[in-house]
Amino acid sequence: MYCILSKVDYCNSVLVGISGNLIRQLQSVMNAAARLVFSAKSSDHITPLLRELHWLKVPERIQFRLGVLFYRCLHNTAPAYLAESLQLVRDVHARRRLRSAESMKLIVPATHCSTLGDRAFPVSAARTWNALPSSVRAAPSLATFRQKLKQTLFLQSFPDQ
Repeated sequence: MYCILSKVDYCNSVLVGISGNLIRQLQSVMNAAARLVFSAKSSDHITPLLRELHWLKVPERIQFRLGVLFYRCLHNTAPAYLAESLQLVRDVHARRRLRSAESMKLIVPATHCSTLGDRAFPVSAARTWNALPSSVRAAPSLATFRQKLKQTLFLQSFPDQ
């Protein structure tokens, strides 16, 4: 089962901005895996099963991987070429006095092409990171960050819980 999830999760940070149709196809694979775990019928509602397994939906899984990758960039445990493409507001001399400099926010680079430019790592990582609550961004360790991020995204996936 986890073999299927690892295939869905493999490099899914590059899936930022893909079409809704492709997201639905990946979600369908995850739904089938959840039904297999519980031996549920295809007519059974999937949300309670995903919630019980504590699995994030595909868009949130993509955000999770992207957030973790950026956290690793911020703490110098990711490849240098990725870390170099990101810039904190506090690192720009002209913006050091802004309130956003204290909140560990990123500068979102301007893009010319919304279909491809918005999917670039510096843009998508900055947007994902800036959308996170400050309590998640300020996590002291990767394990704590992953836990807080998953809780936040889980509540986003299943808001009625």
